[in-house]
Amino acid sequence: MTLDEEKSQGIQDADGNITNTKLTDILPIPPTTQPVNEPEKFETANSLAEEPTLSHDLATNSHEVKGIAQREYVEEVANLGWNEKKDKISAPLVGRLGNEDLWLLIRRFNKQIYHVKEVPTAVPGDLDLNIADEEEFSPDKLRENIERFYMTVVVGLLAAVKHIARLRSWRETRCTSCFCAVYFAAWIFDLVVPLLTLTLITLIVYPRSREVLFPPAPLALVDSKSGGVQKPKAGVLGSTDSSTGAPQNFKGEAVEQEASSFVNGFASIVVTSAAGKHPQAAPSSETGSPDDAVPDPTDLAMTAAEAKDVAAGGKTGPSQDKTKVPVETAMWTKMRPIMHGIADVSDTWERFVNALSPTPPFPKDVYRLRLAILVVPLFLISLFVTSYMFIKGMTFGVGFGFFGDPIISRGLKWLNRRFPHWQKLMELRNTILKGVPTNAQLTLTLLRIGEANKAPLPPPPSAGAPPPERPIEITDAELKATGAEPPLNATDEELREAIEHDPQVAHQTGGPDIDAAKSSKHGKHGNRIISFFKGTTKGAVKTAIGTDHARAKAGSHHAKNRLGAVPRSDVNHLTGPLDFKGRYKGQKGHVYITTKSTIPAVSFSTNHTIEKIGSEEREDLHPLWTVAIGDIAEIKKVGGYGWKAKIIVGWSMGREVADGLEITDRTGNVWRVTALPMRDELFNRLVAIGGQKWEAW
Repeated sequence: MTLDEEKSQGIQDADGNITNTKLTDILPIPPTTQPVNEPEKFETANSLAEEPTLSHDLATNSHEVKGIAQREYVEEVANLGWNEKKDKISAPLVGRLGNEDLWLLIRRFNKQIYHVKEVPTAVPGDLDLNIADEEEFSPDKLRENIERFYMTVVVGLLAAVKHIARLRSWRETRCTSCFCAVYFAAWIFDLVVPLLTLTLITLIVYPRSREVLFPPAPLALVDSKSGGVQKPKAGVLGSTDSSTGAPQNFKGEAVEQEASSFVNGFASIVVTSAAGKHPQAAPSSETGSPDDAVPDPTDLAMTAAEAKDVAAGGKTGPSQDKTKVPVETAMWTKMRPIMHGIADVSDTWERFVNALSPTPPFPKDVYRLRLAILVVPLFLISLFVTSYMFIKGMTFGVGFGFFGDPIISRGLKWLNRRFPHWQKLMELRNTILKGVPTNAQLTLTLLRIGEANKAPLPPPPSAGAPPPERPIEITDAELKATGAEPPLNATDEELREAIEHDPQVAHQTGGPDIDAAKSSKHGKHGNRIISFFKGTTKGAVKTAIGTDHARAKAGSHHAKNRLGAVPRSDVNHLTGPLDFKGRYKGQKGHVYITTKSTIPAVSFSTNHTIEKIGSEEREDLHPLWTVAIGDIAEIKKVGGYGWKAKIIVGWSMGREVADGLEITDRTGNVWRVTALPMRDELFNRLVAIGGQKWEAW
């Protein structure tokens, strides 16, 4: 059989089904050389059916195991449970993927992605929604990247540390003794490196081996020092994938809250990020807006630091401290590459995780085989390479790297001249990890599956009430031992005591000094002062909101964009999946999406009958504007208020601010819809419904 015949026939997956995967997909070679050969070649698509990327292809393909969103529907859009409670939404929405896992991905996608632009050229790894090299920087985006870094890298490393602690503790005697015997047997026969590479190949190719060699246990239940059982830091085992064990209503919520608390614990620049400016553009900068009615929260940290220095006899201010301005400038200038580096590390980590444990509809074995193919040569070489040869080769490489700059620099210049942009082809996402998605790319593919089948995926439901302070039920999937040993070599009584709720544990620290530093009590007078300022601020914000109505009637463009940004709490704002309440230039109306027409489009209408009879197949709506889905070139989430006012409204009024969306077409026309309570859901539909290749900014 020739190579071309193998390519055309495809290969079998783990279930024996013939897939569209080619033999070349298993090899770590770039899917296309277009970025080098034809860097200026533009290719655009107007619909999902044109399949410009692997994501579009997987979304439109037929799947063996289908969920509710993968069935064929005759209506324009099937409502699979939008605005319904968790128990009323059918499961699974996507085949071989639980609804909890799906909502976890969508929830994090909503926080991570809020500005996309169309990419007309070839995309790395045949997947779109990569992070742009020149992505916009903002303190709040830095915060989101640090949170994501915690949820992916930090939690993953913590799990590895606790597995090592379990092995070293000898508490699980049978497991540790097996590891010890095999290791020293390999050491005696000089086969340590072959053993490690063979173990790595096994872990990659055979997923079942992972839980055999490293039995699962709730992260919060394992002591990282002793390797034994500990009381979770939250005082109860309410989740298995978080480091504190905090209770949660939906899968992944505890880790997300931990990540937020992790960021809030930083000082200085990360404190600024915790309350910093959002990339969502402020809707106005005119004098007298609600944003001008409140102080700048990020100034408080700097003011407190300066006051401490003055009290200690120091002198502050630019006139006295000549380092203040240049150091701050240098720090903020370096923040964008640091933020981009954190995002790249998180992306690579997510890709490796998704390669080892693929999520449907991505292929089950292709990525694992590709990784294993790379390790097999190392295994074979290690059988013949002695320790002396290894040390000699490594020291030669160190010396060449240190002293070989003339050869290295000339070689790089030749490559840059002969093959421009060759670095793009050699990136991990284009070779070893080609076709392997980040979590955001995976989520976009899942959203496209719903759009391809006229069944948009419903948004994550809201619990409303806080999670209960009770332990979760533990199964073998969360807590398991090797052989006949008890999990963590702990008795049932020890496990029960560790899992049960103890309200005092969460407040325990390392001593009275930490208690005193951690305390945030204000006293009666402090609380009265805070209540006074809260009431005063609430009055100022209400006045500014009321003034906006008068300014809007007088023709103020900025005031019109702010109308409805703080909706009444007694109004039902739930809409979708076809119609979304919002405002355009201050006018109440609905954004609605039509897909049955010849050209699918998104429109805005002020016709209030939409609330009663909907927008499906109606021609009497007379929209104020219409944009073809295929003509959208950029979508950006924008703020309903400025970043300061948004914080103060939440603090003083306890109200949610409805943000907006900005849509730009390929000719440069811009439409801004404001006061959108379901902004994220509309954004997700517009991003997933067309054939565009996106780039995250």
